[in-house]
Amino acid sequence: MSRNIFASVILSVLILTSFSSFAQKVNKLSGKEKKEGWELLFNGKNFDGWRQYNGDEMPDNWTIEDNTMKVTLGEGKQEGQGANGDIIYADEKFKNFELSIDWKADDKANSGIFYYIREEEGKPIYYAAPEVQVLDNKNATDNKIDSHLAGSLYDMIAADPKAVNTAGEWNTVVIKVKDGKVTHSMNGKEVVSYTLWTPEWDKLVQNSKFKNFPGFTEGIAKEGYIGLQDHGYTVWFRNIKIREL
Repeated sequence: MSRNIFASVILSVLILTSFSSFAQKVNKLSGKEKKEGWELLFNGKNFDGWRQYNGDEMPDNWTIEDNTMKVTLGEGKQEGQGANGDIIYADEKFKNFELSIDWKADDKANSGIFYYIREEEGKPIYYAAPEVQVLDNKNATDNKIDSHLAGSLYDMIAADPKAVNTAGEWNTVVIKVKDGKVTHSMNGKEVVSYTLWTPEWDKLVQNSKFKNFPGFTEGIAKEGYIGLQDHGYTVWFRNIKIREL
């Protein structure tokens, strides 16, 4: 065997090993992550720990597909019209944490990731919880306002759209909350930062659509559930993991 052929064989083995190693990491924690205190909120097989916001079961328009959580258009609904399918991880409330989620949007898709959720009967999930936007920035109908683009603190602070991959490609968002200081990172780049319960935060609220939401004007909770939105589009989620800080 020539030196060039041998080198090609070795390179092919390394590439295959690398891809195999990557595939094994989906919905799995590495030894390093376990030592750092990370906890999986989704095992890729079922919805253990998850349920409908203000409900008892998982909504019908959520399924498990290829080791992902998949939300789709609810039966009898039109695009952009949720089917009361917002969900929360109900096993635990979180205060200071780092949350990492992989998400992939279908064409025109719109969804969101919420934290510090408090359940109130008759109120929607966004009534009193900050939202990190999930969006197909290119084709979604809600892409005309900068603070509505993916990674943004919805309707309050715009994220850099260049940090977001296009529809059909995976993105990783990391939300870090520590003593009121919050950052959003998209695909390894910090895109948003703010501090809750400050005059600056109050100003953000007053300049947003949440200015008349009692859940915001009375004050965001200082701990709560993690949640995902059903906005009447197809979106996939995986590698949902969190560690307390």
